Amino acid sequence: MLQHPQVKGPNVGLLGFSKGGDLCLSMASFLKGITATVLINACVANTLVPLHYKDMVIPELGSDPAKQKITESACLISVDMWNNPLEEPNLQSLIPLEKAQGPFLFIVGLDDRSWKSGFYAQVASVWLQAHGKDRPQIIQYPEAGHCIDPPYFPLCRASVHAVLGKAVFYGGEPRAHSRAQVDAWQQIQRFFYKHLSGTEPVTHSKI
Repeated sequence: MLQHPQVKGPNVGLLGFSKGGDLCLSMASFLKGITATVLINACVANTLVPLHYKDMVIPELGSDPAKQKITESACLISVDMWNNPLEEPNLQSLIPLEKAQGPFLFIVGLDDRSWKSGFYAQVASVWLQAHGKDRPQIIQYPEAGHCIDPPYFPLCRASVHAVLGKAVFYGGEPRAHSRAQVDAWQQIQRFFYKHLSGTEPVTHSKI
């Protein structure tokens, strides 16, 4: 990544959403040169498929499909079906984020209907501090759903999930969610400017 012409360097930051979030947590934990990591509504355990790295395998976090709910529009609500990563045997799915070198920013939508994102962010905070690491920055947005995109993207409350192959309900109240997208975009930029270049953003994004 540092050799890519559009990567400024000398540091690398990661931004991950949903499943991409736990992949970024894994990258920050196992790869060198990751200076700052932002997670948007992500889990602290490996999800959906086993993670293979060198001779190590982290199993996927289990689930109980009986706990899923279906909306009147036949969309899946998955937030309650995932197993608790702090209970055995799910502890094996936890990503060893205490191995990461750089700081974390967790962006949390409190109306996320896919993950217990607020709970996972708190798990990360307690876990990191228990291992002598700094407390991560956590920003929570009431009534924001799972898909916190860049500003002015339309709210995606439901879609057919590419992995599950089913229509999934993500949550989010339109006005609050839109405001969360605007603020989160600025918070993410500020975080990366601080930890990648040691500066503050000069101007606001025009997006």
